[in-house]
Amino acid sequence: MYPWGDERRYNSYSGYFRRTFGSRIQKLSVNAGFSCPNRDGTLSYGGCTFCSNEAFTPSYCRPGKSVRQQLQEGIEFHRNRYRQADRYLAYFQSFSNTYAPLDRLKTVFAEAFELPEVAGIIVGTRPDCIDGRKLDYLAELAQRYYVTIEYGIESCYDKTLQEINRGHDFDCALRAVEATAARGIPVGAHFILGLPGETRAMMQDQVGRINALPLTTVKFHQLQIFKGTRMAEMYREHPADFQFFGVDEYIDFVIDLLERIRPDLVLERFASEAPPRYQAGPTWGLIRNEQLWSRFECRLRERDTFQGALFR
Repeated sequence: MYPWGDERRYNSYSGYFRRTFGSRIQKLSVNAGFSCPNRDGTLSYGGCTFCSNEAFTPSYCRPGKSVRQQLQEGIEFHRNRYRQADRYLAYFQSFSNTYAPLDRLKTVFAEAFELPEVAGIIVGTRPDCIDGRKLDYLAELAQRYYVTIEYGIESCYDKTLQEINRGHDFDCALRAVEATAARGIPVGAHFILGLPGETRAMMQDQVGRINALPLTTVKFHQLQIFKGTRMAEMYREHPADFQFFGVDEYIDFVIDLLERIRPDLVLERFASEAPPRYQAGPTWGLIRNEQLWSRFECRLRERDTFQGALFR
């Protein structure tokens, strides 16, 4: 038995939800039609160099549909696939889901709770799209429902953030995470491993800064190049500037990081998959997330190691 209370060698997302809700719960992605300051000209146009929301958006998530309709279709889809799930979380995933006036946020998020099966919301956003009033509202909502805010941080290095056209620095992310956690709201963060210009030593050195953040969950993704993005153009023009992980190499690298990650931090995701039609760079073929998790857990057993084994 590990510190998080089960036999898995990492603090799993499913285990976190079992401890929180006492049963299985399923996330449902929602596209509420928000934009992003990196797309509408407030900061820039075209978004971050890597960004392709379409590659990760389920087919039922279309902003032309209401939040309620998307959730109803998502519930029907997941009931057919995951029969043991009877409660759901609305995951506001696409673009920056706090990038709007507070009154609109209240209207959009309230619509999710019109369905009795919805137990809470997960709000994906940027750290420069939050403020005290919005956080106070979400903290009030969290007294009645489950609420998490997930911030796209991507890197702890300001030079990298500038080069991927992120539009904010790491201190901005630090302030947002701290302000959110101070209100008692669980906080998630997303990081990309393999961004151009970052060595593996740099990626490993980020672990100390991640451990210092008051996070509840963390997501890691391997770098992927998607069609139609600025990064795809950069890759075509200067392929030597990019270094990609093989799948087994990546799993071992993530385990190296995991050994140094504090035990209470929930590992939500360590890799991602996207349909081949969106890919513009090297891929891992048709390997699915469940296969990646299986290989990841097998490799943890082979190395006889676990999350936090080297944490100090």
